[in-house]
This record gives sequence, C-alpha cells and structure tokens, in this order.
Amino acid sequence: MTRKVRRASTTTRSSTCGAVGLARSPATRPRATTNGSTPSTARGSTAALYVDHAQSGAKRSRPEFDRMLSNLSEGDVVVVSELDRLDRDAGHVILTMSDLRARGIYVRSIADAMDTSTDMGEAMMSILAIFAQMERRFIQRRTRAGLAEAKAQGRVGGRPRALDDKKAALDVRLSDEGEKAADIARTLGVSVPTVYRYIAAAN
Repeated sequence: MTRKVRRASTTTRSSTCGAVGLARSPATRPRATTNGSTPSTARGSTAALYVDHAQSGAKRSRPEFDRMLSNLSEGDVVVVSELDRLDRDAGHVILTMSDLRARGIYVRSIADAMDTSTDMGEAMMSILAIFAQMERRFIQRRTRAGLAEAKAQGRVGGRPRALDDKKAALDVRLSDEGEKAADIARTLGVSVPTVYRYIAAAN
C-alpha cells in the first residue's frame, strides 16, 4: 500500500512511501492488528501497524519492533506518536533514526511535528543528535567525577571485599597449615571459591 507524502517543507526526498505505524501499548490493552481494524496513528492510513506490549525492567523484548525493522524497505516511513516509541533512551533513538536514514527510510513523529523526509526534519535530527551527544558527555564527566571522589575518600569500585585483611591473612595461614578449603570456608563464613581466591591472590 502506498500513498503520497504530504509536504512539510519546500523539499521532500520521497514522493511515495509505505506508511508503517509503530506503537507501544500497556499489557492490558488488546493487541492491535494490521488489517485496518486499529485506528490509524497518522493522517490517512497505514500499510502496517506494529505494537509491542509495555514491559518493565532494564531488559525489554520488542519482537514487533524487530519485525518492523526487518520488513522495512527503502522509501518507507515509520510513523510514531512520539519519538520515544522508537526507544526510551535518547541516544538509541538517534542511532535508530540514523540507521533507518542510511537505508532510505524516514521517520515521522506526530507529537514532535518531525518528518525526516524533509529538510526541516533532517535539521531537527541533527540538533537532537548534538543534544544526545552532550548528554552522554555530561553523564561520562559526572561518572568520572564520582569515581574520583570515591577514590579520594578511600572507596573503590567493584564488589565489597568478602574478607577483611585479618580474615584474609587467617585464610592463607590455615591453608598453609594444611586445613581443607571447605573447613576454612566454614570457619570464616564465606564460600569455598572465596577461600581459593584469597589464597591465589596471596601466592
């Protein structure tokens, strides 16, 4: 299914395209279909609508998003209600849009009034990329500053030590005296791998 792309500026790079909708819905909302029974997410109609159910946690499975990426072809337009439908991380949004642009695929965000098939849309994308880079650099500087402060106060990164210096020395001494690792672990209240790790570090 194809349709004309409405002009949002004086220059448009594609005269026809397949409009592809992308949405994320709560788990309680009925799953949308691609047969036209779901309300359109953009002006006119969409050739396909991909909907992933919202998930909590750092690891998010997005099978419909992945399927959309594999089905897209040059000249298609991904229509979203907001840019965060592409990803919750601003940096990932820019990377996704850049990858799509390299494939000749455009993104239209309704709420953001952005269409990357236009000169204005490309300019907005460049500005967003700059802000995303600034955000990454700010986070990096803040992380480095926090690590430097922690180091100055005697704190180091990584997991806390399982044994303090006295127990670590006792671990090694008991091992030298022929005590079994399992017995040492019970005495010190740690795991057997921890016992071996401190013995190896001492040697």
